[in-house]
Parts: sequence; structure tokens; C-alpha cells
Amino acid sequence: MNTKPEFHGSDLEKIEEYYGIPKESIVCFGANVNPLGLSEKVRQEIAANLDIISTYPDREYTSLRNAIGQYCKVPPSSVLVGNGSTELISLLIEQRCPKKTLILGPTYSEYARELSFSDSIQEYYHLNPDDGFRLNVPDFLEKLEEGFDLLIICNPNNPTSSVIRTEDMRRILTACHEADTFVMIDETYVEFAPDIGAVSAVSLIGEFSNFMVLRGVSKFFAAPGLRLGYGVTGNEAFLKRVREHQIPWSLNSIGAFAGERMLQDSRYIQHTRTLILGERTRMLEELRKIRLIKVFDAYANFILIQILKEGLTASGLFEACIRRGLMIRDCSSFQCLEGEYVRFCMMLPEDNTRLLDTLKEFLE
Repeated sequence: MNTKPEFHGSDLEKIEEYYGIPKESIVCFGANVNPLGLSEKVRQEIAANLDIISTYPDREYTSLRNAIGQYCKVPPSSVLVGNGSTELISLLIEQRCPKKTLILGPTYSEYARELSFSDSIQEYYHLNPDDGFRLNVPDFLEKLEEGFDLLIICNPNNPTSSVIRTEDMRRILTACHEADTFVMIDETYVEFAPDIGAVSAVSLIGEFSNFMVLRGVSKFFAAPGLRLGYGVTGNEAFLKRVREHQIPWSLNSIGAFAGERMLQDSRYIQHTRTLILGERTRMLEELRKIRLIKVFDAYANFILIQILKEGLTASGLFEACIRRGLMIRDCSSFQCLEGEYVRFCMMLPEDNTRLLDTLKEFLE
């Protein structure tokens, strides 16, 4: 039976094989990676320091944790580094050993995958598209009263691009503290938010010890191959326990060196934010002129739309775009996201214009 494979955001090799399109010619709107690519300054510094491969990294990653602490405005002692946020998700779940977990969905599938290796019962709280995927905080707080060991939140959320603001997160953390619920907050996309301080929970680590924020350099700093992730928490005992169970030197010398330089590259950071914030505003304005879609507010570097045109599916729109070398994300595989939805990130302005023209052609 010849069944079409399921494509995720970075499956360029699968796309090349299935459609016969050279992956080099595809504009990847599905991976949510900064279109500027790796910082040229960081590239040059890595090239000039390749000899660090011949030495072990500092087992404590002191210099890198200091750079992360300065970047996030937190004590370096509250920082944990690892081999991508994926390793830290796994470590956190392993050490919390939850019996019952609540996931705010629809969201990234890796959380459920890692939980599947434990004995935890998984439940979802569904964000409602009729509310623009904005969290109903009072209703959510009632749900938390049912009792959970672990709560998982992606903020800004993938694939909805919606956010929970810091003041609402404080209410959630307060309720979770009273219920003895630990919270994992994945802030992979927070640096793309218009106002980072109004969204990030990092500023709350001095108030609460029942949560950890996870971030990485894959998306904002365009370095998914580096596999650098980091966590921030005010819970010293939990942090010590995680470190004791973490594989030594899980992050290589290049990753530690490059990560420190990335976080200090203020020109690249500002250039990225200027590009993404400007293009997001432009794309939202243009998309809202298209009658046969529903466009949701976006706070990450990607936009989610629902197709309302009769007879056109998410798969069909994906096909139309990929035939033109534009790879968007068909969101059919996201759990508890029912309907015809596609997601695409902001790329360079000329590529964004190509995508907008294609969407208008098939949706008007």
C-alpha cells in the first residue's frame, strides 16, 4: 500500500526522496529556524578555535553558565546545560517520576514521547480555537485541582503561537505550588515574542521552586545541529539531583564555546528580532485579507492558520506549496488539533512574499 509519509518541520531528506525535489531548492517554512542562519561573528570565532576539540569541556560548564546567567538575568548557579532541550526534557521527567501529568495542548509531541517511557498517566487540557487558543486561566486552575504531579507548558506554544503572560503564569505556579505540582515550561520560542519580559517565567525563579524553564539555541540562534539546551530553576535540590544523573560532558567543547558567544552577540540578537517582528506584522496583515482562512494571533516566529475553503485540506495546501519549493507544516499530526490547520514560520522577506502569493492563489 503506497501511503504518503508524514512530514515534520525539518524532514527535507524525506521530502527530497518522496517528491524528487532537491532539498537545496526548498524554502523550509516548517522548521521554525531563524532565516538569518548562524551568526557570522560566531562562525568566524568557531573556525578560529577548532583546536578546542582536542580538550575536554569544563565539566561544570562554568563560563557558559555565567554567560547564560547574564543573558537571562539569573544566578549562574540556577542554570543547567545539556545536549539540547530534548536531553533536559528527558532528565526532568526521569527525575520527577510523575504518576499523573497534565499537558497543555495541542503542542510539541516530544513531551508525550518522553512520558511514554515512564509510567505516568497523560492528560491534555485543550486550548480552544474559538478563543484564539488563548488560555482560559480560571478554567485551567479548576482543572489543576484534580491533582497532577507534573504540568507541561510550551510558552509561546507550538503550533498555536499563543502565549501565557507572566502575570498569568504566576497564578498558575501559585496554584501548582499549593497542589504540589512541578511545572516544566518550554520557552524555546520566547526570544521571538514582542515583549520577552511580559512572557518569560525566568523572572519568577526567585518566587517559586516548583518549576524549571527550558530553552535552547536551535531556533532563535539558528543552531539546531549544535544541540545546546539549558534549564533555569530556583529549586537547588532538584537541580543537584538532575546534575548527579546527567551524563558527564553531555555538551561538547564546540557547543559550550559557541553557545557562550551566541548569547553575547547583541547585534545578531537585535537583527533577528527586528526582522522577525517586522515580517510577522506584515504577514499577519496580509493573511487577514484572505477571506477563506482563520488567522490566529502569533507571538512566536510562526503563524497558525485554519483553512476554511471547502474541499481544500491541510494536506492539499501542503502539496500545492511544496510543488513550488515552499515547505509549510501540515498540522494534522498534532494531538487534539482537529480541523484543517497549517503552520509556517517567518523566513526572509522575499520568500515570505512568495508564500503569501501562493496562499492567496489557492485560498481566494
